[in-house]
Amino acid sequence: MPRPRLRQSLRRLWALDKFSASLRVFIALAGALALCGWQGWMHGLIPLFLGIIASALTETDDSWQGRLGAVLVTLACFSAAAYAVEFLFPYPWLFVIALAFSAFCLTMLGALGERFATLGSGTLILAVYSMIGVEQRGGVAGLWLEPLLLVAGAAWYGLLSVIWHALFAHQPVQLALARLFRELGKYLKLKAALFEPVRQLDVEQRRLQLAQQNGRVVSALNAAKEIILHRVGGGRPAPKVNRYLKLYFLAQDIHERASSSHYPYNELAEAFFHSDVLFRCQRLLRLHGEACQRLGSAIELRQPFEYRELCSQALEDLHASLDHLHLQNNPAWRRLLRSLGALAGNLASLDLLLGSASNPDALADEQDSSLLDREPHSLREVIERIGQQLTPTSLLFRHALRLSIALAAGYGLLHLIHPTQGYWILLTTLFVCQPNYGATRLKLVQRIVGTLIGLGLGWALIDLFPDPRIQALFAVVAGVAFFATRSTRYTLATAAITLLVLFCFNQIGDGYGLFLPRLVDTLLGGMLAGLAVFLILPDWQGRRLGRMLANTLSCNSAYLRQIIAQYAHGKRDDLGYRLARRNAHNADAALSTTLGNMLMEPGHFRKDADLGFRFLVLSHTLLSYLSGLGAHRGEQLPQAAQAQLLEQAEALASSLDEIATGLRGEQPLAIHSDEEQALAQSLEQIADDVDERQRLVQTQLALICRQLAPLRTLAAHLQKDRH
Repeated sequence: MPRPRLRQSLRRLWALDKFSASLRVFIALAGALALCGWQGWMHGLIPLFLGIIASALTETDDSWQGRLGAVLVTLACFSAAAYAVEFLFPYPWLFVIALAFSAFCLTMLGALGERFATLGSGTLILAVYSMIGVEQRGGVAGLWLEPLLLVAGAAWYGLLSVIWHALFAHQPVQLALARLFRELGKYLKLKAALFEPVRQLDVEQRRLQLAQQNGRVVSALNAAKEIILHRVGGGRPAPKVNRYLKLYFLAQDIHERASSSHYPYNELAEAFFHSDVLFRCQRLLRLHGEACQRLGSAIELRQPFEYRELCSQALEDLHASLDHLHLQNNPAWRRLLRSLGALAGNLASLDLLLGSASNPDALADEQDSSLLDREPHSLREVIERIGQQLTPTSLLFRHALRLSIALAAGYGLLHLIHPTQGYWILLTTLFVCQPNYGATRLKLVQRIVGTLIGLGLGWALIDLFPDPRIQALFAVVAGVAFFATRSTRYTLATAAITLLVLFCFNQIGDGYGLFLPRLVDTLLGGMLAGLAVFLILPDWQGRRLGRMLANTLSCNSAYLRQIIAQYAHGKRDDLGYRLARRNAHNADAALSTTLGNMLMEPGHFRKDADLGFRFLVLSHTLLSYLSGLGAHRGEQLPQAAQAQLLEQAEALASSLDEIATGLRGEQPLAIHSDEEQALAQSLEQIADDVDERQRLVQTQLALICRQLAPLRTLAAHLQKDRH
């Protein structure tokens, strides 16, 4: 193979999302295997491997200094958990109380942020691994070597992780930004599908797909922000990090432009069915989507990004098509042509934004480039956050209570029936029990199917390759496969970890003796997790639907007020504005996720799912009109009209708050509002000689106002169903 092609292939391999983590796991597992083989002491392989796996499961992104601190805290927690198991194992009553209490407390750490949640779950996993080790010794506890080996395996992987983050500090930022621009590209292509020049187009279905993709874009934005935040810290970012920060803010601007709407799609398709203007809009949006995806690949592969002239030509063709329509001077098209003009202006701005990505260093620094750090920075904050979650209404509290009771029940079950390898029941319960019914149900099915696949493959491979050295190599490969697939293909990940366990235990005994216990324990552990999430303070998404819808509207109202302030006092991308925009999109994404989980619940609890999806389409449409208003906030309104428009916008925000209050059940909600109907008619009456800036804002406010009636109707129906 020619050298340039080989270099390109290696770059693509390096840019794979899971490659670096998988390579670290491979080095750690292979190193432990080499040490045990060299010393001729394969009994140490299992605790070393389990310690490595537990440490890798708790790994989160950070600078190398932050990663070093996290590793030290992790090792302290692991040591405490491992030796607590050793000391309490002979005393079943004390053990089960400590197990339930620690499971509750470690799960409640999730109130402090994702990193603390990961640490808590990793510590619980290592505690169960310690129980498995004590069981292997016949229940004899004490200051044995196995806990030390578990912690040593965790420390070995932690050392590799710190070194890796020091050598390749910017790789996670590159991967996060690449994923972000790829998701933006998909969003733009889905947006382009709305401009299909077809009569009676199913706009609602396409808007639903767009709303679901918006959730993935928001998730990528949040992930990129957290990773960049870990590099920025509280000081001034380094030049390279500053470049990535500019790309992140560029992605935010592209997202606002991409999610904005200025037009009723069906009316456009009907009016301009015989014109090529909608095709021109669709083509340009698709080209922008492809450009975003190419930008993602350029960041990932560390290559220069060149914005193609094809987009510029497509923009010129769109303007030519618009000029042709204007020349026809059709009075019926006048209002729609203005909407198309606003659309063309938005696409031109999007074109400029993508063009500037070729040289992000030349982008102007943000007036306010601060990022909101949501992690606690004092003991008082820690206590306050955990205290806020110590209520049965908290989803985290419910999950912590369910998990602790399920683990205690699993411990009681294994003492009642004395199954072989009984502590795998607890491990299965720990992995399967998720914060909601839908996720638990999915994980349960994947865990059982993956275990069956792993046992079948294990039986065949142990028969075909009886040499323990080959089986040990298979164990390493299985461990790498587990980490490469655990977040995307959990069934395969479960099969891989089952193979690793079988091959490791076959090094020191009879691996065949583990087949039936592993299957039975998986079924029992999964059953306990399913019963816990079904019976103990169940978190049915359908019951939360009203609160989720209310939160979505409240966030949209706050976003609208921030936009109003920008029109009143001038454009400024400060933290307050960016936070309101992000909260609105986060609420939209959370609603989409809630509805997806709702579809996996029993029939009675998903009876409002259709209503919820209709609401999602309406709320996302509302958000797109708000984004359109926000995208033009740099334009100064005429002084004569400014006060009235801002007053009307405030009235719209108040109406959104009123509907949200009704959805929370705090007051009855009227199904119709004469004031809103009058306001919509007033906003739609625009004189021909009105200033174009005023026209654009007034049109957007009218589109927002027209969303209130269907939102109010759906909210009233949901409120009636609840009563």
